[in-house]
Amino acid sequence: MSGSNASIVLGRTSADLLMPMHMVVGQTGHIVSVGSTLARLRPSTQLVGKRFLEVFEMRRPRRELKDFPDLCSVAGLKIHLQFRDAPQTPLKGMMAELRDGGGLLINLSFGISLVDAVRQYGLSNSDFAATDLAIELLYLFEAKTAVMNEMHGLNARLQTARQAAEAQASTDALTGLNNRRAMDDLLSDLVKNRASFGLMHLDLDYFKSVNDTFGHAAGDFVLQEASNILRQEVRENDTVARVGGDEFVLIFDRLTNEKKLLKIAGRIVTRLEEPVCFQDQICRISGSIGITTSKKYGKLDADRMQSDADGALYESKRRGRACATMAVPAVTGGAGNPT
Repeated sequence: MSGSNASIVLGRTSADLLMPMHMVVGQTGHIVSVGSTLARLRPSTQLVGKRFLEVFEMRRPRRELKDFPDLCSVAGLKIHLQFRDAPQTPLKGMMAELRDGGGLLINLSFGISLVDAVRQYGLSNSDFAATDLAIELLYLFEAKTAVMNEMHGLNARLQTARQAAEAQASTDALTGLNNRRAMDDLLSDLVKNRASFGLMHLDLDYFKSVNDTFGHAAGDFVLQEASNILRQEVRENDTVARVGGDEFVLIFDRLTNEKKLLKIAGRIVTRLEEPVCFQDQICRISGSIGITTSKKYGKLDADRMQSDADGALYESKRRGRACATMAVPAVTGGAGNPT
């Protein structure tokens, strides 16, 4: 039987079903036929017609193989080979001589992890013989992959839920600003790291009148408008927190220049005095502010800083509201110099 029809002993379809990674090498040393899975390893290369030793490099047995008779000398032995071009996927298998000079039948399998081979070439169970144990491994791999994907998805959902819960726990529901808990955590970190920062304590003037006159819906709207103003007057790395009904704390990262802080406070007071329209009703408020900075203290203490800023805030109230006061802790323990 000639090399060109050696694979017809089983028929091409039958050969692919039983040995999808087989090939037949004719007496000239050229590849006569290739199994469907083996062909998938080189989809852009026509393997049929090429010299076997030009496509593959024999790794074991370690013999110098130059022609077809040399190939026949390793028939019946376990062989290890790899593609000469990239990717140089290792393969293993066995050669058998066909009768009547029909050439060599070579049946191969992967010499690397089956999982790696499946990933590298995008193979599925249809690329292996139905009786191949690789099918069982693929089923296990697919089951493991499905479980791992589900676990990754579950972990992602849990992570998202945890982040949402943490954000909710540190966010004021009405304004979307940080709440007191978030402010306390930040101040604790700043003090621990001996950071440089400015701190403002702001209280809305005449807010109770808005609630009493126009109702809580109007009050909520005014709080949201005031929150927007505060967001707009700070930098991206600064923090604004709502710490009470109409009380806010602003923390300015690495800003301790008193003139700049007083200037910012002045802008905030001016904007807060602009009338707010709610359902055709004009709501009027203003703001009183107390300010302190980390550079005023030899040893940082978050509670003392808040107390001093609070004292400066009430000094602003005493002076007629709608103004800002800089705390002077060493002299007054809280109240300080006005704008």
